[in-house]
Parts: sequence; C-alpha cells; structure tokens
Amino acid sequence: MSLAVVYSRAQVGVDAPLVTVEVHLSNGLPSLSMVGLPEAAVKESKDRVRGALLNSQYDFPARRITINLAPADLPKEGARFDLSIAIGILASSEQIPTQQLDQYEFIGELALSGIVRPVSGLLPAAIAARDAGRILVVPKENEAEALLVSGCRVLAVEHLLTLCAHLSAITRQPIAEGIGLMAKPVELLNDLAEVRGQSYAKRGLEVAAAGGHSLLMVGPPGTGKTMLASRLPGILPLLSEQEALESAAINSLRSSQLEVKKWGQRPFRSPHHTASAVALVGGGSNPQPGEISLAHHGVLFLDELPEFDRKVLEVLREPLESGHITISRAARQAEYPAQFQLITAMNPCPCGYHGHYNGRCRCTSEQVQRYRSKISGPLLDRLDLHIEVPALPSSQLQRSQSDIPPESSAEVRERVVAARQRMQLRGVINSRMGNKTIETYCLLSDADRDLLVRAIDRLGLSARAYYRILKVARTIADLAGCEQIQTAHLSEAISYRRLDRAI
Repeated sequence: MSLAVVYSRAQVGVDAPLVTVEVHLSNGLPSLSMVGLPEAAVKESKDRVRGALLNSQYDFPARRITINLAPADLPKEGARFDLSIAIGILASSEQIPTQQLDQYEFIGELALSGIVRPVSGLLPAAIAARDAGRILVVPKENEAEALLVSGCRVLAVEHLLTLCAHLSAITRQPIAEGIGLMAKPVELLNDLAEVRGQSYAKRGLEVAAAGGHSLLMVGPPGTGKTMLASRLPGILPLLSEQEALESAAINSLRSSQLEVKKWGQRPFRSPHHTASAVALVGGGSNPQPGEISLAHHGVLFLDELPEFDRKVLEVLREPLESGHITISRAARQAEYPAQFQLITAMNPCPCGYHGHYNGRCRCTSEQVQRYRSKISGPLLDRLDLHIEVPALPSSQLQRSQSDIPPESSAEVRERVVAARQRMQLRGVINSRMGNKTIETYCLLSDADRDLLVRAIDRLGLSARAYYRILKVARTIADLAGCEQIQTAHLSEAISYRRLDRAI
C-alpha cells in the first residue's frame, strides 16, 4: 500500500484540533516534501524521522514521499507530529500493518535513536482523543498527564520499536485507561491560624473566598498582607474534576511535563511587579497563555500593586469582567480562559508607613496622592473589597496559653464551602452574577435601599460599585445562612468600599 492515513493532534490555544497525516509513496527520484502549513520544527522532522527509522533497523523508502498535514489551512507547530509521520512512512511502505491505525492517535517527538520524547500541551489532546473514542499513543514521560483524563485510553511508549511491535501484534503493550483522579485534599502548608491578629483582614479574606470576589489589601510593610494572600487557596473549595482539567490543560501548554502532584490544587500565581503586559495576559507571535490564564480557577496575587506599570495593570480590566482573554496577532488568534480571583496588596504611601502607630512617615500629602494615583479609578472600581491591614503593636503579636486559638484554614473553609453550596443552587457564584440575577437574589428593604443610596452618594461611587456592594452583601448573607440580605450584611459590604475616596 503506497498511501497511509494516521491521526494526530495540533495545539491551538487550549484546543487540540484533529490533524490527519497522509503519507504517499510514488515513483521518482528520492525526495520528501511536506505540505499543510508546517512550521520550521515540523519541516525538520524529516531528518529526525529518517534517523529514527534507520537506527531502529527499518528502511527509509528511497522513493518520492509526499506528506500532507490536513487541514491545510491550520498552522502546524512543534515536534509533536514526529511519531505520526514515522508511523505513516512505515505503514505506506508496508513495513507495519495498517488495519488498526484508525483506532489510534499519535503524539510524540522522536530522537535520532528512536526514543520517544515528551511534548507540551498533551492534556487538551488527551481530552479530544477520549471524545473521539481513539487510543492516544504518547511518550512514556507524558503517561501520568494523559491518565488524568477520565476515560482516556492511553498507550505509553519509550521507543519507536516498542510501538511498532505493538502495532504488528508481536509484543502487545498494555493500554491504560484514565480514572479521572479526583481532587485530593490540599495539604495546608500555610495555615490561616499562623497569622497573628488581623481579624478584620481575615474576615475580608473569608468573604472574598466565599463569593470569588477581588480584594485589595492596604497596609504598612510587615503587617501580613502577603501571608494572608498565600493562605487564600487553603480556604477555597476543592476543584471539581472539570475545573482541575481546565486548569491543568492550560499549564500543560507551558511545560513538556505537567506537575501531576499538584493535580486538584488551585493555582496560585504571584508575578513580580516588573512583569510586562504580555507576561500578564499572554501573547507572542505564537500566542501563549499569560499569568491570568495560568491562574484560571485559582488566585492571581499582585503584590506592591502601585509598582506595576500602569499600562500593565490596565490590561486586567477586560479579563476581570469577561473571564477570558483573546490574543490577536497578524497571523493567528488564540482565546484562553481567565476566571481568576485577583488579590492585590499595596503600601499606603511611598515610604510605606503612613498611618503607622510609630509616626515615622514623613511623606507629604502630595507624595501620598501621587503614589496612590498610580492605580487608575476604573481598575480600583473593579476590586470588590478594600481592606486595611494595620500594623500591630508588639504586645498583640504575643500569644499566651489562655488565649483562644485562632481559626484554622480548615475551619474557615467549611463556612466557605457551605456558602458556595448555597450559591450553586442559584447557578452562579456571587462575583459572576449578572444584573438580572442581582435583581432577583439581592433584594433590599426600603430602609436598606435608602442606606445604600446615601452611601453611594457620600462616597461618590459608580454604578458598577453599587452592584458590587450588593454582590458582596449577598455573599455575607450566604456565609450567615440567611435567605435575605439584612442591614448588618449591607453595612459590612459598604465598609469594604470605604477606601474608594481615600485612594
């Protein structure tokens, strides 16, 4: 047979479209031509495949070889097609049987010795292969990643000879099936009980975790802002299997080997304040996911918020609202999910000690205003909660045996999970409620409505802030187990916006 058809998968954002590898042998001078928009790494596969075949004691056909990667209008990148091209050449030259090739999809890079090397972005391909009902052939080092997909049948191979022996029914290799490893309990290495004092900030963190709200912490250096942020994943609900797959699929695009040990843990990303806009939201000639997508279903923590370039911060505005980011370039376009929880922290002034009990701050009002104005009003308006994290005197940092032990992350997470379950009955967590949903589930009494209107007028808040206060009040009511928003819930929600005027 001079024509063989083999299946593989490309990588386009978080999708893995099917690629049909057609290999045709014909008479003529020995040559190899490849069509179907192959990039440089794909074109170079002919030399890798030739070396792998010869070193595996197979013949490389001395004929005219034409390889078509269909669909022709989809750009093909990387070395992930090496294995499928090699199998196609062997099948078209009748060195291996072709009867069962339509049951497999092949992904892997070949070394000149025939060893199969790992590739990045395998998890989306595993999901697509499962849905297509085919067996996915992967490098041995990618096996654990592929088996994360429930129902995916995986054949892991270390060498081209092993795969050919299996296809030729000489030595059958075991085919494993993904069992969909559910999210495991996270080891709480950073416990909320380790944070001394700061009960107001802890309460704000709990409200943010329950409703998925964005949060701004303002306070002098060393008051625990970073400690509080790093403990947020420990009080969030565990990821569902689908959420874990989505998060892992994005992270697999950036590495040839996914860290399986972190499966089921919510991502926590903390980029340095020198990060560029492309690093934050993604980009490049071949669009890659940025920090906001790598934090999908997790936490994005921006410490020293005013030190970020203002143009970098402004790119966060649209993803915060939409939950996804579309990266457009001249040659291609990619869309990545970005449902992250934004947690930010900043000092109150350039020296950091404005309002400190020791009175060491000497910043002028103009310097303080200039420092705080580095954060634009539109971005600040999108942060649901603003909380102060004050400096504590040394006497409050000491703990005696008679003191009541502070709550652990596990205790707080129980309340957060109970609140999330109430939100699930409404179909959406509170931070993502639309205006119609707000009008249905965030009803206020006449007195509370007047209270909110007075607060909006006095603080000069926008219409967006009005609805965000309602969503935060709904979260506080859910934490308290109340069906209706009460005055105490609304008052607490308003208190979390009191830094609007100051900043």
